[in-house]
Amino acid sequence: MTPIVLSAGETRPSLADVLPNCLAAIDGEPNALGLPPVRGAVVMLVDGLGAELLRERAGHARHLVRGWGRRDTGFAFPSTTVAGITSLTTATRAGAHGLVGYSIWDRTAGEYRNQLSGWGPGMEPERWQLEPTVFERLTGAVEPYVVSVEDYRDSGLTRASLRGARYVAGATMVERCEVAARICADRPHPLVYLYHAELDQTGHKHGCESDRWLEQLEALDSAFSRLLRLLPADIGVLVVADHGMLDIGAHEQRDLDGELLDGVAAIAGEPRVRHVYLDDPSPDLLAEVLDRYRRREGERAVIASRDEAIEAGWYGPLVRPEAAARIGDIVVAARKRVTYYTPPMTARMRAMVGQHGSITERETIVPIIRHGAFAREG
Repeated sequence: MTPIVLSAGETRPSLADVLPNCLAAIDGEPNALGLPPVRGAVVMLVDGLGAELLRERAGHARHLVRGWGRRDTGFAFPSTTVAGITSLTTATRAGAHGLVGYSIWDRTAGEYRNQLSGWGPGMEPERWQLEPTVFERLTGAVEPYVVSVEDYRDSGLTRASLRGARYVAGATMVERCEVAARICADRPHPLVYLYHAELDQTGHKHGCESDRWLEQLEALDSAFSRLLRLLPADIGVLVVADHGMLDIGAHEQRDLDGELLDGVAAIAGEPRVRHVYLDDPSPDLLAEVLDRYRRREGERAVIASRDEAIEAGWYGPLVRPEAAARIGDIVVAARKRVTYYTPPMTARMRAMVGQHGSITERETIVPIIRHGAFAREG
């Protein structure tokens, strides 16, 4: 197995490094990112804004990319929202916090668990997400805030991954940027997590190569320029993302069917990275099913057993038993332009254009852009 995730991430900070470095800067302490001392910080996470996407369309985002150096990138895997946001807010990788993908098969309950929007009975957010957040661990003068949309205030993911911060809502990107700026003007030592979902939503529906996506990027850039105008000079800003994105056409969709379903209890995950759960996770059956998947899809995907993926560092240096149990016995991680479905999956489930979740650099490499008091000199 080729450890592509490690090769992409070994020279870059991960999302788990962002908030601890911001806190060090607020405390006036040296930090691995080299952030200068500040009174407070804003971390603006733009859902779906991968580094490759932004560089290709930099002309539509001149405020966002101003001063952005080639080395100012980070690493995010699993390259999906639940994992990326939670890695950022807990300062841990997915193997520690346990949100290892969009959906998983819960062997104990015998049912699928949607970790983005399906927080139902038996999936208490405060327990299912295994780590305290950075916000919960704060002591001293720093005050944590989340600025997002009202609809997400009481969501399962908010309760799982944003707990410990005061939640303030804004309906539009501009409003949220204004709210973040007001907090930074009013509070002595703010740490603000500012979230924008619109770009990702547009990419999923229309594609990240669409005119609609470019229009949304321009709107984001305009909102961000307002944030910079309103922010006090002693507030540092980092612009990050949870994952990148690429467009996959209907003709590039592949079904996991026939012999690939023999001995399989469930298939979860998302179209770019599927988790395959076996009826009987014995070594013999595992070897047999791995061989089937590698023979048929090995040119298009990295096919790894759970143990191989963990050993390669896909889920971080620490993988808790609870998190390991959520990872499929086999992980099918697309490296070519394909998505994976099973025959029962409906046309609605197959309609999404923009995709992410897998191990390619387009999906896992995200910007970490310094603005405000964090801007690089020169």
